Amino acid sequence: MGKIEKPLKRKINGREIKIQANDTEEIEESEDSDEDLLTEVQEDESSESEEESEDSDPEDSEDDCDESSEEQSEEDHQNVSEDDSDEEVESGDDDDSDESESDEEDQQINEDHRGQKITAEETASKSSTSDESKILQNDKEGSESEIATKEKTPRKGGRNSESVKSVGQEQISKATDEYDAFDTSDEEDIRNTVGNIPKNWYDEYKHLGYDWDGKQIIKPEAGDHLDEFLKKMEDPDFWRTVKDPQTGQNVILSEEDINLIKRIKAQKIPDVSFDEYAPWVEWFTSQVEKMPIRKFPEHKRSFLPSKNEAKKVSKLVHALKMGWIKTREEQARLRAKKEPQFYMLWSADDQAEEMRRIHKHIAAPKRLLPGHAESYNPPPEYLFDAKEMKEWNKLKNAPWKRKLHFVPQKFDALRKVPAYPRFIKERFLRCLDLYLCPRAIKMKLSIEPESLVPKLPSPRDLQPFPTTLSIEYKGHTDMVRTISTDKTGQYLLSGSDDCTIKIWEVNTGRCLKTIQTDSIVRCVEWCPNAALSLVLVATGNEVLLINPGVGDFVVSSRTDDVLKEAPNSDVVISERVKKAVQWCEPEQSLYDRGVRIQLKHFKMVTQVTWHGKGDYFGSLMPDGLNRSVLISQISKRKSQLPLTKSKGLVQCILFHPTKPFLFVATQRHVKIYDLLKQAQLKKLMTNSNCISTMAIHPGGDNLLVGTYDRKMLWFDLDLSTKPYQTLRLHGTSVRGVAYHKRYPLFASGSDDRSLIISHGMVYNELLQNALIVPLKRLQDHQPFNDFGILGVHFHPLQPWVFSSGADSTIKLYTN
Repeated sequence: MGKIEKPLKRKINGREIKIQANDTEEIEESEDSDEDLLTEVQEDESSESEEESEDSDPEDSEDDCDESSEEQSEEDHQNVSEDDSDEEVESGDDDDSDESESDEEDQQINEDHRGQKITAEETASKSSTSDESKILQNDKEGSESEIATKEKTPRKGGRNSESVKSVGQEQISKATDEYDAFDTSDEEDIRNTVGNIPKNWYDEYKHLGYDWDGKQIIKPEAGDHLDEFLKKMEDPDFWRTVKDPQTGQNVILSEEDINLIKRIKAQKIPDVSFDEYAPWVEWFTSQVEKMPIRKFPEHKRSFLPSKNEAKKVSKLVHALKMGWIKTREEQARLRAKKEPQFYMLWSADDQAEEMRRIHKHIAAPKRLLPGHAESYNPPPEYLFDAKEMKEWNKLKNAPWKRKLHFVPQKFDALRKVPAYPRFIKERFLRCLDLYLCPRAIKMKLSIEPESLVPKLPSPRDLQPFPTTLSIEYKGHTDMVRTISTDKTGQYLLSGSDDCTIKIWEVNTGRCLKTIQTDSIVRCVEWCPNAALSLVLVATGNEVLLINPGVGDFVVSSRTDDVLKEAPNSDVVISERVKKAVQWCEPEQSLYDRGVRIQLKHFKMVTQVTWHGKGDYFGSLMPDGLNRSVLISQISKRKSQLPLTKSKGLVQCILFHPTKPFLFVATQRHVKIYDLLKQAQLKKLMTNSNCISTMAIHPGGDNLLVGTYDRKMLWFDLDLSTKPYQTLRLHGTSVRGVAYHKRYPLFASGSDDRSLIISHGMVYNELLQNALIVPLKRLQDHQPFNDFGILGVHFHPLQPWVFSSGADSTIKLYTN
């Protein structure tokens, strides 16, 4: 959050050392303390000079000796020819020069002292306590020895200053590394080397990406809510602590960061020092300079010729060459020689009319030449009599049916013919038609109708599928609305308008049992759970759970034991549910028929359907408005209303075979609800007037919807909310649709008494669409009051299909 200040640079003995901005105060303090240090050094001149001579480098002393010997030899050579008086004057000049040199040396020594002290302080922050003490001691001794040497030997300050410089440079090189101390350009935040990626990728793992060495970066330990609460109570900096989303670590905001955030939230400028009301500085003058910047004229190369003018000039030159442009004298001579020209009123018929804006234009057909009826003096047989005139006026609203678009008239002379009143309007409309609807030659593709039909596999390659009528089940006296089979496919259940439920043996066609009800049976469904022998029946305002008593005797007796006693539940049932449905124990007469549980609804029940597990079932009451759909549970004997608002007139409901989804079909749409999340997932658009029935694929990804407007819609739930395929195979309303649980087959029945078997292969690959091929049309039911087939159901194991019709029969088709 904070800004890293750029380190300052200080030059000591020809070298640059970076100094942090926060160390400048310490440097100023060191400069103030130099004067005190000089006073202390002057008191101990003799002792410090001896230590300085001992501590000096032998190599530097040798260099100083060499330099002093060279200077001495030069002075002796210059003073050979000079007298004693000149020597005295020269000695006075040398004293002045030495004093100026000593002042420069004092300044240089002070700078060296400051540089050494800064270097010692920087290196002390990185080294141990012992190293720190040694460096500071050496720094102090070196500075004191330099000052003592300067005070003791002012005449030889040049050599001593050079030796002090060499000692200071060695100490700086040994004690300080400027890249280790201040350079932070190579430092990088290695706490998170993953990058800017979604962190939810690692929600299920203990680590959060990998570092540069390929090792896992373990997530920081996250405490529970109790730890956070205790930390909130005990940590005074909890309110200013934020979590870094990149590393998962807590970062404590400084006062500067908090003030910056407050200014940003208050919509102020983050920088406090910025003056937004500062006086305007006019960097560029607003006055237009009239004088040119350069006084010499532009070169001809700077003028670019205009391309448009060059084209015009080239056209004029070409016209002059071709003789198209004439002088005035030539034009006058040509006019004198010119003969009068005559033009045709109509263009020739053998030449096509030019139309630049249309390619390969076809000229409009010529108007027919006027006939006798259009003459100003037509023969008497072309004039209208009273009958023809009456018929002509009768067709006033349909003028295109008239033989002539005008009434023939007779005049004595041509000069008496008046002007045609609609001439301008008709000519304008004619020209407008020719302009807006021009005719042109267009290339048309010659496509044969057979090539547009998709190539489908042969039905022989898609066997097995039901083709022949094998068994006909007769026994009902009224139309059979619904049929169902048990899980083994051994027994067939049917419900009819004659208020009876019949159980048939599939292989023999024999009726095993007949159960009488009090009202019309609208829907029957066999329980999908093989451990229970139960049948769900919707009749009138009641839903009955019946034990059919066929099949395994052990399963049948176990079902009675399970349903004998009602479970005790402390759950309070709402009044809204109590008014909609009531769970009742059946009377003795109903119990003898096989009824084990009786549910009384407040409206007529038209459909019941089982959940895949066999414990839940749904019931539909179309007239119940917002209570039209009920979901009941047998094990707890309670019901609930999943929909709180009216979603329209509900036609059909279904459970998803594997997921907790509920399909609710209204007249125009199919809505999918998630029962766990209690939310609507999708809304399928059928584009039909009214839905009659629907069936879901065993895989759960495809839905088949039948409508009253003769359509059958195939929905791919993963693809779109619109139908993947619309099948118009029937001539009347589609009453029943069904999928086979094992074979890629589906069937549909309608009021035209036709049962159509189709092949519907669903692939596991998402990129490959389902293959839909109609296979066979079966039509063996008899018509009854404009009704045909009402129910369609597949055998659970074999490629057989059952159909129930309005002719009170059930037919079995096999392969």
